[in-house]
Amino acid sequence: MANSYEAMLVFSVAKGDELANALTEKFTALIAANGTVESAEVWGGEKHRLAYPINYETEGRYVLVNFTSEPEFPAELDRVLKITEGVLRSIIIKK
Repeated sequence: MANSYEAMLVFSVAKGDELANALTEKFTALIAANGTVESAEVWGGEKHRLAYPINYETEGRYVLVNFTSEPEFPAELDRVLKITEGVLRSIIIKK
């Protein structure tokens, strides 16, 4: 039985927009391979000022992904997000 989820991802733009673009495509493809992506949108254009510095970075790219998947997948997605360089913050919420 598939559930609906919402993932908010914040990627680093300190090493250039290419890394943020690559991470956006990588995680959208990973979610699509394990579920169905309903929508994926970048907030605030390419860069957005963070509310507070994270790892001494003051700007990031916010990406909101709505998807459906099996209940086991969000835990694996969270694990991969935590070990990927360039991911500043992430949260996955079951709708």
